Amino acid sequence: MSLTSLIDVIFLLLLFFMLTSTFTRFAEVELAAAAAGTGAASDAAPLFLRLAEDDVSLNGDSYALDGLGDALANAGEDETPRTLLVSLAEGVTAQRLTDLLGVLRGVPNVAPQVLGGS
Repeated sequence: MSLTSLIDVIFLLLLFFMLTSTFTRFAEVELAAAAAGTGAASDAAPLFLRLAEDDVSLNGDSYALDGLGDALANAGEDETPRTLLVSLAEGVTAQRLTDLLGVLRGVPNVAPQVLGGS
């Protein structure tokens, strides 16, 4: 019994799977859930952001998702990290939250915390 044809098939399968697979690294999004407990006392008041399907409001003022980074950069006067509480409206998709966290990643001194439902 000859194993030559079996080895050829194995090499062809190996070549096929190596050429059809992708070697991309998926991006990670840091996410901190707000938890009950005692935190460190801070002089700076936390910022409140409400994320809806088609609207983003920061402390009651509406912004476009692209302009949110500039508004947050102007809100941070000092170099201390500020807490940003993110509240999700009904019907917000995971992609919308990921887009928001991508914008927030580029803003210095902002620590977002996503508020969960009870």
